[in-house]
Amino acid sequence: MSKIGIFYGPELGSVEKVARVIEQKLGADKVELIAVKNADESTLNKFDKAIFGVSTIGKINWNSEHKDTDWDEFTTHFGKVNWNGKKIAMYGLGDHIQYPQHFVDALGWMYERLEGTGAEVVGFCATEGYTYEESEGIKDGQFLGLPIDEDNEADKTEVRAENWINRLVNEFGF
Repeated sequence: MSKIGIFYGPELGSVEKVARVIEQKLGADKVELIAVKNADESTLNKFDKAIFGVSTIGKINWNSEHKDTDWDEFTTHFGKVNWNGKKIAMYGLGDHIQYPQHFVDALGWMYERLEGTGAEVVGFCATEGYTYEESEGIKDGQFLGLPIDEDNEADKTEVRAENWINRLVNEFGF
């Protein structure tokens, strides 16, 4: 089995923390953690299966004073990636208390960039058990990946990640 690339950004925060939780649950021997600020198309081309970890804050998601993210730069390389046969799963960080109208919007932002590439996006999650008002990270009644709220529901991260990974193993085909 080839390794799964876990691409995450930004570094040193909740997105990286969740990347490490996923790495631990999948097994460190099965994954490679990659900060997107250190990656380009050649890095992504090495993997048939990848997990993207994104945070919902900044200009990419709504009018904000926050700077552009590492993902803004990384997605400029998407046109040079061979997406055929790739399976991509995503997890998104959000804050359902401070930003209930933008909960995990970054999942939708990333999904838009993956549509039409030839990649298969997997790992959708039911909306039950989450509190929010609106989200651009939902399509056909499901979240486009694993929603995580480390600010207010950190106690649920481990179980949510484990349940997601158990389903993802089947969707990734191993």
